[in-house]
Amino acid sequence: MIKQLLISIVCGAAMLTVGILIGHYGITNAPSWVKDVVRDVDESLIEKFLSEVDNIQIQENLKELTKVPHMATTAGDEQTVQLMLKRWQDPESGLDQAWREEYLVYLSFPDPKNPNKVTVVSPSETVLHTAREKEKSYTPDQDDPAVVQPYAAYSPAGHQRGRLVYANQGKPSDYLLLNQTVDLKGTIAITRYGGAGRAAKAINAAPYGVIGVLVYTDPLDINDGLMSDANETYPHSWYMPPSGVERGSFNTHYGDMLTPYLAAKEETYRIPVEDITGIPPIPIQPIGFEDAYILICELGGEAAPKEWQGAFNCTYNFGGPGFKPTSAFNNSDVKLDIFNHEKIKNSSNVMGVIKGSVEPDRYVIYGNHRDSWVHGAIDPSSGTSVMLELTRVLGKMVKQGKWRPRRSIIFGSWGAEEFGLIGSAEYTEQYFTKLSERTIAYINVDIAVFANATLRASGMPSVQNVIFKAAKQVNAAGLESTSVYDNWIKYSNRTSPAHGTIPRMGYLSGAGSDYAAFVHYLGITAMDISYTYDRSKTNARIYPAYHTAYDTFDYASKFIDPGFVSHQAIARTAGNVLIRLADSLVLPLNCSDYAEILEDYLKTAVNLYQNQLQVKHISMDPLKRAVASFRSAATHLDQVILSSDLANETPLKVRRINDQLMLLDRAFLNPLAFPDKYAFRHVIWASSSAGKPTFPGLADAYAKAESSGQPRDWDKVHYHLSVLSQAIEGAANTLVDVI
Repeated sequence: MIKQLLISIVCGAAMLTVGILIGHYGITNAPSWVKDVVRDVDESLIEKFLSEVDNIQIQENLKELTKVPHMATTAGDEQTVQLMLKRWQDPESGLDQAWREEYLVYLSFPDPKNPNKVTVVSPSETVLHTAREKEKSYTPDQDDPAVVQPYAAYSPAGHQRGRLVYANQGKPSDYLLLNQTVDLKGTIAITRYGGAGRAAKAINAAPYGVIGVLVYTDPLDINDGLMSDANETYPHSWYMPPSGVERGSFNTHYGDMLTPYLAAKEETYRIPVEDITGIPPIPIQPIGFEDAYILICELGGEAAPKEWQGAFNCTYNFGGPGFKPTSAFNNSDVKLDIFNHEKIKNSSNVMGVIKGSVEPDRYVIYGNHRDSWVHGAIDPSSGTSVMLELTRVLGKMVKQGKWRPRRSIIFGSWGAEEFGLIGSAEYTEQYFTKLSERTIAYINVDIAVFANATLRASGMPSVQNVIFKAAKQVNAAGLESTSVYDNWIKYSNRTSPAHGTIPRMGYLSGAGSDYAAFVHYLGITAMDISYTYDRSKTNARIYPAYHTAYDTFDYASKFIDPGFVSHQAIARTAGNVLIRLADSLVLPLNCSDYAEILEDYLKTAVNLYQNQLQVKHISMDPLKRAVASFRSAATHLDQVILSSDLANETPLKVRRINDQLMLLDRAFLNPLAFPDKYAFRHVIWASSSAGKPTFPGLADAYAKAESSGQPRDWDKVHYHLSVLSQAIEGAANTLVDVI
């Protein structure tokens, strides 16, 4: 018995010793991926990134990108494609992979052999005035033979002649008012930019019998009233010179027009050209304000309302139609000769990727379009120069083995954006399923620097926190002791019930840049980041050289960002956000911030609509309950994250929480909510014409019902209330514990 007992003790001791040794060496020699799985964002790496972003490198990038005009599919565009590939395939500072993705897309061009013409023609066919066909040269940039004549992309060709009228901004209300005073049949309307989309100025005109449209930029809207290039405008300041013309794409849909909801590949089905919608039904042509001045100041008829008046030193009249009896143009017509033509051309995205080490199947996408109308120093090359610097710094870290992100980072240099966000839209159509299931967020930096005063950021409310955190770590441009965040809050702020006074972020409710397809079509959390101007010092609706031949390196370096320190601040801020999204153990997205904005939208909707809806026996209670459910679910998820030691939890729990955060905006998609709005499916952030800071579908439906009084339109209001309520309730359900 004693012998057996001793043997048992010895064996037990041996087993215990072996167990301890196995446990010890098993722990100390755990696979490297165990540490990687629980690794969080490295703050020291972010500091290193911030220190290495170089404003001079960004300056040199911009100089290289703007050597020649690079309109989509031109030889200049191909040069920028090759530049992006060269940088992203560099063995010392490039990405893991880089390639071009090609699409065959439907574009519109002027005819260089037959320039578009705008003339004033007398009854005897004498040409009394010809609008300038090419912008005035101040530097050799404007003399480059690749500078495209100002034109309205997708305007139909045609030869129209009629009496001139002034239609303000070409909004539906403008034409309605004008038509009460003037017979618009057979007229040519001159309109100013702003108030309505480019194409809408012609689309709104056609039902009244208008046969052609001119559009110009009024100095009141862009130049704070200044007009003289002798000492007031470029080349003496940032203001648009008199001959400057804003080019643009005159269409209302985004993506390739012939392949809706399909990637525009060679063998893709294409709809008949005559089935295209959302483009001008009548010819339209942009002109400079020097020519607009000559035409508008000669118009007869009654004086237009005060709010229609601009910067010209004359009264803006409606038009008789036509010119004053005392004018040298009396009894003369305005004639439009438009020679635009359409082509299917090969356009390229340039794509690059840094593969993730732990979750390579989760993507953070960073994008900027590459094509411009002319040299495009600000739009879009300020953004491209920033992206190239960002990828240089990150690529170098990867090549040197100092860093690899937790999640994959995809970089997109989109093609043909200026023709309707085509490159990014085709990308989302081609990779719809993969992007829908795997994308964490999309960061858009299009125009990186409008001016050098302060940060401007727009996005889903859930990204507010990560943008704020990044902005607090970056010095404001030219202010070494002030952060981007502290500088931003001085220029634009709001009071948050949860956070107090914070910077005011905008929302991505339209289709102004390449975030559109990610937000509205795919429901991917997104943001748009830039530096901008002090709006208390100028009324300019955008930087004045926008889409003109004056948007050059000379203009950018002298008047927009001398020293390129604002470009540097954007690169640091956007790159900081990118690293945090790619590396954080738990995604830095906040659902409670989303709940706050839904509550704001609800409050506005109740104040605006509830009384009238009660009269119509339509209850807002389901919407109120849905928003309350979302708040409750968001609070619950916050508590789960805060109360969990996620670094020591099973990786599956972290992945589950991150998927809840990643997929939140997908829950707000409804493909049937907006049948009249192409590729708009997000019920919170869709575009709206009602101009109310609340839910877009509800706002538009209510405005229409209130105007028409028709029962079917009030039914549509009820429908949108149901769509909203169920989408928000559904989103709330994605945030609670898994069943």
